[in-house]
Amino acid sequence: MSTPTFIFSLLLLPLLFASLASAANGSWQLLQKSIGISAMHMQLLRNDRVIMFDRTDFGPSNLKLPGGKCRNDPTDTALKVDCTAHSVEYDVLANKFRALTVQTDVWCSSGSVMPDGNLVQTGGFNDGERRVRVFSPCSTCDWTEIPNGLAAKRWYASNHLLPDGRQIIVGGRGQFNYEFIPKIPVANTINLPFLSETNDKGIENNLYPFVFLNVDGNLFIFANNRAILFDYVNNKVVKTYPTIPGGEPRSYPSTGSAVLLPLKNLKASAIQAEVLVCGGAPKGAYLQSLKGVFMKALDTCGRITITDPNPKWVMETMPLARVMGDMILLPNGNVLLINGAGSGSAGWEQGRNPVLSPVLYRANNVIGSRFETQNPTTIPRMYHSTATLLRDGRVLVGGSNPHAFYNFTGVLFPTELSLQAFSPAYLDAKFKNLRPTIVAPKSMSGIRYRKKYTIQVTIPGGKVDGNSISVTMFRPAFNTHSFSMNQRLLVLGNDKVTALGNSVYNIDATTPRSGNLAPAGFYLLFVVHQDIPSQGIWVKLT
Repeated sequence: MSTPTFIFSLLLLPLLFASLASAANGSWQLLQKSIGISAMHMQLLRNDRVIMFDRTDFGPSNLKLPGGKCRNDPTDTALKVDCTAHSVEYDVLANKFRALTVQTDVWCSSGSVMPDGNLVQTGGFNDGERRVRVFSPCSTCDWTEIPNGLAAKRWYASNHLLPDGRQIIVGGRGQFNYEFIPKIPVANTINLPFLSETNDKGIENNLYPFVFLNVDGNLFIFANNRAILFDYVNNKVVKTYPTIPGGEPRSYPSTGSAVLLPLKNLKASAIQAEVLVCGGAPKGAYLQSLKGVFMKALDTCGRITITDPNPKWVMETMPLARVMGDMILLPNGNVLLINGAGSGSAGWEQGRNPVLSPVLYRANNVIGSRFETQNPTTIPRMYHSTATLLRDGRVLVGGSNPHAFYNFTGVLFPTELSLQAFSPAYLDAKFKNLRPTIVAPKSMSGIRYRKKYTIQVTIPGGKVDGNSISVTMFRPAFNTHSFSMNQRLLVLGNDKVTALGNSVYNIDATTPRSGNLAPAGFYLLFVVHQDIPSQGIWVKLT
């Protein structure tokens, strides 16, 4: 591979602050009452547009395909001829959306943005189970599909972008193996016994495994209640981690969530990596929910240093029990726990007691002082809800449909077609004098790994302490079923802060040293001052 290059581009994206209230612990804004579909899957692209889709076998959606277009699919289990959309592109800047066309069933699929910025999405149900779909970021683009693009059926699998530019696709229902796309040199699957070992008969509890690229280039794979460090190049388990204390399942359908915590001290010879796993459902909860008995969700998180030679889980208690929650990394390194239910499990009609309040997790605080409950929404976000970080620092929230079809009446939790934004407290207007604004670069190329570059910002609030400024890089994720695939945040810190006068500062920072830390592709770069982030600029690592 050639030496990667950063290309910066600055887009002016105004913050949408209409009707925000109670900002001290975050605030909520309704963006769209209906986008016509239920956002079961979500991915932010480099043009500040978010691709969303649900499934083709829900029946007709509330959004017509343009120009009288219809999808003809004799194998579909709901509609053979469907003239409605099951995917949309949401324009964050304009707060508008347009219908997209998927040809096969994308239900419970997975994906990743490739280094070129294209969303490559894989699998699904029925006629979609071996499909590869590609979406290119442009204002008129639509889905293209590759029949039999996968070697195996992939339903409830997890994808991760690798340092060599490929995606690895891990698991799926009945698939105790993995494969790669693009397929080099041939299409095949490779067995991974860990996936069969973590499969609870009749329940599973190991679907949508939590997969993270470790700093050594191996993959951390968590399924059910335990994890391995996996060398995918040599098909070898490098390390087996201890079972999470209590042994409760954390993977679908006992759905918890997980994040790779921000990677820091990137110039150190040995970089530490930590994983945080939160929530889920206790043993037996899935089967009990089928009988109408809804057990309380788990209220614990497990945190583990996956690079430690003798790793141990450290357990923490959340203020709110949560199953089917999402965990979103924020630009300042905090984690937002959002969406989900307080009892039951994932599945049709199997969750109860919506958790309306997000919780902020301050990873750098001492244990016992990390959780902070945020202001609640009024819209339950249950099974099949989604969330993703936007470039302006808000978190986009959508979806929720615990039914086999679109169902708007006579049910506890109707199919939800709305879009909301949650604004963390750092977006409160009271922080305007602390908030950096990136003024340059508007474009730049030729920046390589382990090299310094300069970002110019304005910070209006008087003299700035250089120790209070940090540069961070965020990889937007493919979000579905409470897991944000490929999500990672790198804390570059700063090498030097130079005051230029008139509230203008130059910030020197050094890029990561390898693709194991930051695989090639598009990132959002932020400047954070006293925990208050700027809007991001798009960064391309090639």
